Amino acid sequence: MTEPYDPSGEGAQMSFDRSMSYGDYLHLDAILSAQAPLSEAPDEMLFIIQHQTSELWMRLALHELNAARTDLAGEDARPAFKRLTRTTRIFEQLNSAWDVLRTMTPSDYTTFRETLGQSSGFQSYQYREIEFLLGNRNPAMIRPHAHRPEIAARLEEELTRPSLYDLAVERLAQAIPLPDKAMQRDRARPHAPVPALREAWAEVYRNPQAHWDLYELAEKLVDLEDYFRRWRFNHVTTVERVIGLKRGTGGTGGVSYLRRMLEVELFPDLWTLRTDL
Repeated sequence: MTEPYDPSGEGAQMSFDRSMSYGDYLHLDAILSAQAPLSEAPDEMLFIIQHQTSELWMRLALHELNAARTDLAGEDARPAFKRLTRTTRIFEQLNSAWDVLRTMTPSDYTTFRETLGQSSGFQSYQYREIEFLLGNRNPAMIRPHAHRPEIAARLEEELTRPSLYDLAVERLAQAIPLPDKAMQRDRARPHAPVPALREAWAEVYRNPQAHWDLYELAEKLVDLEDYFRRWRFNHVTTVERVIGLKRGTGGTGGVSYLRRMLEVELFPDLWTLRTDL
């Protein structure tokens, strides 16, 4: 009879009385004890974990996007390309998570919806910071965080910093002269189409070999927004599938609010230039 396999025979450490284990390193006790359903409904655990893991992925997205912004402000923009690709893959993971949540039916959700009170994903400050960093900025959206002064201050500070696209435009201006007006904007407002920027980016696309880094940067940004839009679309369809046209728990119009968000373009010049080519 074959003896049971013992990994210690090949040198695997099996005792962790005095050394750091996997669970210690990842603080798994804290993470796995953070699920506290307020009802007896079985699907509330799904709802909680779906949103907690989304926040973890968003934390990583912010880490990568802030690093990409630092790279774009430096001499060599190319390290930002990897960061942007990774962020796109993060949103791919976030998109896949909706498939799990969509297994929850309207009947399932109604068994615990009242326990949520006024809490809503609309109030995610990490999501708001991602939007601000990418350029979709609206100071009014800081108000839901006024009860947390440190978070409100963090979002207010983000409004004063150049967005990721602002830095991409600065790099564009180093290669293709732009009028001063094209470079000036109110950082507290979302990006709006600028004809001079659209034409400059179109020049990059007409001659990618001469502007390869800018060409690749533009495509990385478009790829990121593509997956970000898919995330929003999946959010809309999931919400409509589960609650129909009811108002959201946070008081928004629910599906109507989310559909309005589908119209937002983060990098409008990079999309409109395609019509000119």
